[in-house]
Amino acid sequence: MKKLLVFGVVVIALVMSSCNTGTGHLTGVQGRKAFYPEIPLGMVYIPSGSYTMGNGDQDVPFLHQSRSKVVSIHALYMDQTEITNNEWREFVYWVRDSIMLEKVYLNTDPTGNDAIEDEDIGEMLNHPDIYYDEVNLAWQEFDPSQPFINRGLFPLSWRMKGIKDNQIIPLISDMYLRPNERWYKRRVIDVRKLNFKYYWIDLPEAAKRGRVHIERNGYDPSGNYTDPSLDPQHRDLKNPVHPFTGEPVGLDKDMGYFNSKGQNNGLRGHEDRGRFIIEEEINVYPDTLCWVRDFTYSFNDPMTNMYFWHPAYDNYPVVGVTWVQARAFCVWRTQKLNNWLESIGQLWVQDFRLPTEGEWEYCARGDLKNSPYPWGGPYIRNSGGCMLGNFKPMRGRYFDDGGFYPVKAFSYNPNGYGLYCMSGNVSEWTETAFDESVYEFSHDLSPEYRYYAMDWDPPSMKRKVIRGGSWKDVGFYLQTSARTYEYQDTAKCYLGFRCVQTHIGRGGRDFSKEGGEELKSDIELR
Repeated sequence: MKKLLVFGVVVIALVMSSCNTGTGHLTGVQGRKAFYPEIPLGMVYIPSGSYTMGNGDQDVPFLHQSRSKVVSIHALYMDQTEITNNEWREFVYWVRDSIMLEKVYLNTDPTGNDAIEDEDIGEMLNHPDIYYDEVNLAWQEFDPSQPFINRGLFPLSWRMKGIKDNQIIPLISDMYLRPNERWYKRRVIDVRKLNFKYYWIDLPEAAKRGRVHIERNGYDPSGNYTDPSLDPQHRDLKNPVHPFTGEPVGLDKDMGYFNSKGQNNGLRGHEDRGRFIIEEEINVYPDTLCWVRDFTYSFNDPMTNMYFWHPAYDNYPVVGVTWVQARAFCVWRTQKLNNWLESIGQLWVQDFRLPTEGEWEYCARGDLKNSPYPWGGPYIRNSGGCMLGNFKPMRGRYFDDGGFYPVKAFSYNPNGYGLYCMSGNVSEWTETAFDESVYEFSHDLSPEYRYYAMDWDPPSMKRKVIRGGSWKDVGFYLQTSARTYEYQDTAKCYLGFRCVQTHIGRGGRDFSKEGGEELKSDIELR
């Protein structure tokens, strides 16, 4: 009996000691991996810093668009070059292949006697043999005979095994041009079908506060507490509705609780967060006709015919994409990288996106203070008289700088940060909405002005800032401070873009010291 008692005490002691694994001190969650950031392929690291945004030299008289202002910018990564035709083509091909693969998967009984077997359909998904059903809260065995249910659970695989061409061709025939639209009977993809569906979160809309109306309840007119049984309905959220969706604007859910004195802790949230997840669908093929449309009485048909698809132009900047298409590309690029990181057990990184106007100018200056051009100095020529960018040097003399139209993205010398063609070649989209007075009201901490225009908004509200100047612009627009605009739904043959990604961490100048830092006390607590 004594032995059993001693054994029981030992077991209880072991159980109690296993429940208390800490020291009683606040240590934070232990065992988390240290994060070491990596510079994305094709990008360069831009450390945090401050600079004088706007003109440091002459400006157009009385224009008042870019007054000088000292601002600070957080560290980020920026593409060394503009997004090229070949990089955009990867996006187009991915959309094309995804649509075709979806068509093959969802049409399991093609015309003819050959039917696609359930096992072959199952091989078209990346799935485990056993998975956890989050609806029924139970482990389930993969059932290939339920293709539509499985499609909602697992992504498509790019390896279609056991499916023959004669089974696939009937399913994707509507992806090609109709016979009456074909040029010399060539069977080519109908680019009007290449639509990309994506999602983004409207954070500015979700962050709106809303209004709270509080009625006096349980207190006399003098403010003395009289009623211990307070009615919690004395708080009411009075929020206006969105003009398009009809949903309440701002924090429309009271998440607070009352204590015994009737005091509310004032927390608020949203009844339905899903309304801030915006679904969009957009065609991804560039507008190749912009070469003809942008210039009247000018012969540019050869560029329309060849610029995007011919291998000779693979490393030239993509043009003919709208602001919305550029943002869609950033979403696709983000998902492409994060899905790969997740597959190898790594953490997600920040989204790829268009740079803000302040970020673009900070990167374009190349760590040079008050220099009007990315290469420094007040001149557009070097000491040998050679042009330092691709622009319109003099009236009618486009080729004097070595480029007739856009040139390769790696042309000319990079700036101090290693960025190519920040002035000239093609202008670049930014995330920022255009307003002549934005320098007057924007913050000095990562300045930005965003406005997501509605269809009924006037055209002036659909303007987006473009920077850098292009091959058809005069030298004034090559200045790092020069700003102009284009409308977000227009595509131009002189307008491209490049992506940025916010750095995770402090953002110092020495990138080798970024990430993974541990205090001595952190190591001792392990």
